[in-house]
Amino acid sequence: QVQLVESGGGLVQAGGSLRLSCAASGRSFSDTVMGWFRRPSGKEREFVASISRSGGGTVYRDSVKGRFTISRDDAKNTVYLQMNSLKPEDTAVYYCAAKGKFGSVSVSSYDYWGQGTQVTVSS
Repeated sequence: QVQLVESGGGLVQAGGSLRLSCAASGRSFSDTVMGWFRRPSGKEREFVASISRSGGGTVYRDSVKGRFTISRDDAKNTVYLQMNSLKPEDTAVYYCAAKGKFGSVSVSSYDYWGQGTQVTVSS
């Protein structure tokens, strides 16, 4: 069983930055593919980024490439999402996900989910 707790969301102006954190419980975190998804209001949950077990591989949604960076600290059982140059269209509830299939952007590819953290970008 894996429990995930996100933090770091909030309200920021367009062009600003936020860093989301996701703390994971359970063993074998370093062997787990991790991902971030988001759900804009009134829309389906969508893939944002994922990171491989080793941290050497990352995948991003096209609209966030060059602005967002996913990283992991296996010593702290934590995965991060650094978000720069934020836009109003990035406004969403952001979810951390664990035990996924690296390279897949499907929600169904991940076994465990956090409760979500709200990110609001004002124009």
